[in-house]
Amino acid sequence: MATTPCRDCGNEVSFSARSCPQCGAPYPYLETWDGYGFEYKSGAKLFGLPLLHISFKYRSNGTPVVANGVIAIGQFGYGIITIAQFGVGMITLGQFTFAGATIAQFTLAAYGICQIGVLYKGIGQLIIPLDNFL
Repeated sequence: MATTPCRDCGNEVSFSARSCPQCGAPYPYLETWDGYGFEYKSGAKLFGLPLLHISFKYRSNGTPVVANGVIAIGQFGYGIITIAQFGVGMITLGQFTFAGATIAQFTLAAYGICQIGVLYKGIGQLIIPLDNFL
């Protein structure tokens, strides 16, 4: 079986090793490794943000990579249009959101459709008018 040196400790490891048996480095046969999951960032930019950023990724230290772009898709995201479990944006679709307009389970937004939310205008099971807080 072919082997290669571990990128962290130099121990010989197999190309199929998920971690180095000596130092514990994940995927030791790769020259660089920056975390688990999937991430795509488009090269096109608008307002200094990538046009599209998709991130379902965790860094090597376990922190999630936040999707940030004009269109942001991921577990955590912020952008003009956001689809995320935890999202911030002008227009969002998600579970927990802070937005201008949203479809969400729980939200704080100007306009929305939600299960529970603090809204200026919208519909849902439990709506608290934003005017009560202003």
